[in-house]
Amino acid sequence: MRLRAKVLASGMAAVLVTALGACSGDEEEPVGTVRVASTLGPGEGALNLVTLPGYIENGGSDPRVDWVTPFQERTGCKVGLKVVGTAQDMAEVMQNKSRRYDGVAAPPEVAGRLIASEDVAPVNTGLVDGYRKLEPRLRNLLRRGKTVYGVPYVWGSNLLMYDTRSAQPAPSGWAALFDPAQARRYSGRLVMRDSPLAIAEAALYLRGKDRDLGIGDPYSLTREQLDAAKRVLAEQRPHVKMYWELPADSISAFAGGEAAVGQVWPYQVDVLSRAGKSVQGVAPSEGVTGWMNAWMIGARAEHPNCMYQWLQWTASPDVQQQIAEWSGVAPANPQACGGDRLRAAFCNAYHVGDRDYLDKVIFAHTPSRQCGTADGGGDKGRRDCTDYAEWTKAWFEATKGGKRVP
Repeated sequence: MRLRAKVLASGMAAVLVTALGACSGDEEEPVGTVRVASTLGPGEGALNLVTLPGYIENGGSDPRVDWVTPFQERTGCKVGLKVVGTAQDMAEVMQNKSRRYDGVAAPPEVAGRLIASEDVAPVNTGLVDGYRKLEPRLRNLLRRGKTVYGVPYVWGSNLLMYDTRSAQPAPSGWAALFDPAQARRYSGRLVMRDSPLAIAEAALYLRGKDRDLGIGDPYSLTREQLDAAKRVLAEQRPHVKMYWELPADSISAFAGGEAAVGQVWPYQVDVLSRAGKSVQGVAPSEGVTGWMNAWMIGARAEHPNCMYQWLQWTASPDVQQQIAEWSGVAPANPQACGGDRLRAAFCNAYHVGDRDYLDKVIFAHTPSRQCGTADGGGDKGRRDCTDYAEWTKAWFEATKGGKRVP
């Protein structure tokens, strides 16, 4: 891969200035006080980031895949990585008041919690070169009023995939996974994501099946609605072959003929299709859900200038190309599909730049007591919805028999 991204010189942009123990007159402000300013200071020489596996590469996995070393060479900001195993680990690390990480590549179930706990700082998006090149729909997902808390990094959607040889007639919606009669038809050959947020797909199925439940936003569920989705998942459980965390696990199941119908990302469909396997991915008739990972600035950041340079760097088309190809995700910057970067087949498979498709995706946000979507929909005046802790409990009770897996 060729790297074409350039970071603006420090005097040409503005950045968040963080008052970390800074003095104002005779009063000293506490660590963690964050202010938005309009000037860019020199890089501090270091940058400490938190990420899930695969979302930042420094050549350690493959010497040809490295967007960290060029960044360090151009900015003088030496990158330190804290790679965590789960979203829960990520939230706990960032909420630890004794830790001062500069940034985090947060998935939706983490992002909302960090905003609510004030463990991330607002982003002055006008000061991030390339920000306006990112998909508009994605840019609004972490906006609270006029305040923005994240810079889109990558995104994806949740699809239904089936083996064309064994799943007949061809399924068209989430009912293929959640309707009791259809689930029994493919018993032992169903595949599901292992995530509490997968409750939303069960909620979408129920939204059409039982209109009396009044489900609107599938990520904002009342207790009654959550309990109904939990019952659907519990009834489905005996028919599920696997709940996958790593996409490779579900790929193996379909490649080996052990799976018939599953909940997947475009990545699995793309990999198996290119391998000549008899699979088909469809956008479920009840609605397509999706997710976005975004870069967020830690509220106790020690190196805010380097962090802003990182935001610029990772928004560039060339770095976006690398993360998309390496991790099998859609880039937030559609320019990654321009020129001789990503191949056209990849961009089509992942719907990069497809505004009509993006507008239809129901993007995940952290479930909270306050009802309503993160990007402005729903009744935000109501506070009778269930939060992420309740979703997590319901998920483990329904899919793991109440036994929480570490």
